[in-house]
Amino acid sequence: MTFSIVGRSDDGKAVGVAVASKFLGVGAAVPAALADVGAVATQSYANLAYRPQALALLGTGVSASAALAGLIAADDGPVSHRQAGIVGMTGPGATFTGADCHDWAGGAAGDGYAAQGNMLAGPSVIAGMEQTWLGSSGALPYRLLAALRAGDQAGGDRRGRQSAALLVVSPGRGYGGTSDVWVDLRVDDHVDPVAELGRLLTMHSLYFESPEPSSLIALTGPVAEEVRALLAAAGFGGEELEEELASWAGVENLEMRVVKGSIDPLVLTHLRAAG
Repeated sequence: MTFSIVGRSDDGKAVGVAVASKFLGVGAAVPAALADVGAVATQSYANLAYRPQALALLGTGVSASAALAGLIAADDGPVSHRQAGIVGMTGPGATFTGADCHDWAGGAAGDGYAAQGNMLAGPSVIAGMEQTWLGSSGALPYRLLAALRAGDQAGGDRRGRQSAALLVVSPGRGYGGTSDVWVDLRVDDHVDPVAELGRLLTMHSLYFESPEPSSLIALTGPVAEEVRALLAAAGFGGEELEEELASWAGVENLEMRVVKGSIDPLVLTHLRAAG
């Protein structure tokens, strides 16, 4: 009834889960992750206790496969209908598909990832997810989303589309550096949830990511004069340019992209569009 991928970043600092399903609010049930510990997806007659239990087991230093074996051994419910995937901070991921999961059902795992799904259009869903994951690089949220999109494009849940979610954690990567939750986005009920999740991730990057230092433009000369004029037109016409820019950015929820002495090109684009 669901397909998901749990993964770890190449630098070993981030872990997360991307999931989609013909199920209301799949993000409320399937994914869980804890910085410096690991990530888990529980689905198909999901046992939600797997989430804290998996993270607790990984926290003791056991491997993903050992943690998954422990979950299954301790489950007194319909294990043959369960499905789960786990990844830790090192080593290969692990996936489990019970013998009685609805067809098509299965999974694939390797170093730093595990993909799984049930009631799918066919094995090409998992194959597409795995191939896309292995062929990608870069920021973990976008790698997970790309793999999920590949599964969706291969047919995904054979019953149709309804919800999707993306959860990624990494030490200090949350808002203002005060949280480990890098990305936590949910599309609970939508005709094209994976596409909508992609739109939300783009917005998340704009509002909550810090700019790349190499992309910054010095806030001097003609650029400074343009920014001053645009801010004045927006009602921020004080003498201190950087203070006014920071105030405007705060109103626009772009405070994470304010850098002293410079302006982020995305902020400048946003300011120009507001003029």
